[in-house]
Order: sequence, then C-alpha cells, then structure tokens
Amino acid sequence: MSRAFTKESDGQLSADEFPERPLSASPNYVTSHGLEQLHARQQKLQHEHVQLMGQDESLVRQRKLEVERDLRYYNAQIERATVVDPAGQPHDEVHFGARVVIRGEDNVPHTFHIVGDDEVNIATGRISWASPLGKALIGATIGEWVVWQRPAEPTEVEIVEIHYL
Repeated sequence: MSRAFTKESDGQLSADEFPERPLSASPNYVTSHGLEQLHARQQKLQHEHVQLMGQDESLVRQRKLEVERDLRYYNAQIERATVVDPAGQPHDEVHFGARVVIRGEDNVPHTFHIVGDDEVNIATGRISWASPLGKALIGATIGEWVVWQRPAEPTEVEIVEIHYL
C-alpha cells in the first residue's frame, strides 16, 4: 500500500515531515560565552539522545526526532561559528560584543548588548547584531543619532555610551 494512504498516529511525524530549524544566511558571529552555550546545548542534546535510544521507540519517537533535528542545528551552528573578541573592536564605535546605552526622543536610556543569534535574550537586553536595532547601531559613535527601523515606524535613537566587556 502506498504511504499516501497510511496515517501516522496523532502527534507523530515522520522524519521527512519534521521541520528543520532554519539556519541564517548571515555569518554566525558569537561571543566566547555564546560558543560555550552552543557546546553546552549540544552536549545536553547528545546525552538526551543516548537516553532516548534505550527506550521503547513508539513512546519516544517524536522527541527523538526533535532531539536529532536540534542536534543537526547546533552542530551546524558550532561549525559555522566565528568567535569575535570584543577586546579587538574599536572602542569608540558600536560593533559586535558592545554594550550600548541608547536614548530615544523620550529621553529614557535603554541598554543593549550586541550578540549572536543564539545568544539573544530580549529580557536581558541581549540583541542580535543582525536585528534591525543591531544593524542600526553597528558603526555608530557616541552622540550619533541612528534610525531604528521598527515594525510600527522608524525611530531615532542616540548613542549615549559604548562599553566592551
């Protein structure tokens, strides 16, 4: 019988139906901490994969597919990773690894740390260098106003401070 006429049980996907995690076409710049995070996630997934291999296939099939997909993603991200040392950046301009304080027209300061895609955490102010704000800030200097292309409307922000850790 053709596979087209068979039905997977609910909640289960075949390997060819399980979506891959997309890889950015942009370079995978990371901080040294970001590379450590990638390796830690990879090791955690490898450990989970080993544990899943010893279990009943029918019970863990979907989770195993997810882990294998995520392992492919993290392996690729590690292979593509380019570690950028913030100490080597020009300290009078915003570049990868910078912690930047900006102020908008409302005069309220906001701090952002420019990091790689896998390090992003909006709650802690960690933004991707490839994000609209990251792109607007790259190359700017203290006192310069840049246009942040926000989805709602463009906003001008001033670079108040630049720090490299």
